[in-house]
Amino acid sequence: MALQISTRESGDITILNLRGKATISDGESEFLRIKLEELIANGVRKFLLNLAELSHVDSSGFSVMAKICVSLRDKGGDLKLVRPSGRALVAFKVIRLLDVIPTFDDESEALASFRAKSFFAQP
Repeated sequence: MALQISTRESGDITILNLRGKATISDGESEFLRIKLEELIANGVRKFLLNLAELSHVDSSGFSVMAKICVSLRDKGGDLKLVRPSGRALVAFKVIRLLDVIPTFDDESEALASFRAKSFFAQP
C-alpha cells in the first residue's frame, strides 16, 4: 500500500498519521520528505509521527526521518515518534534510530514530552 499521510494539530504540534510504507519504491519516502518540508516551510517546528499503521520502512524512509529530525533541532524544533510496530519497529531497533529520535507508546505521553521544560533549558 502506498504511503498515506493525514495531519492534525494539538496546539503547536503537528501530528502526522502514516499508513502504508515509507520506502523508496513508488516514491513513498520522497512523498513523506516533501510533506514534512512543506510543513516546515510554513513554520511548523514540532512533529509527532504516528507510526501505528506504518507497515514497512526502508533506508530511504529512515533517512528522511533522521534528516528532518536534525533539521528541526537546528531550528529549535523536534520530531518524535509514537507507536512504531511490526516490521517497522524491528527495523527501527536494528538501525538504532530509536536511540536518536524519542519514541513513545502513548500519544498523550508523547505530546506532553513536547511541553515539558528541560532542566537545562535556557530562559
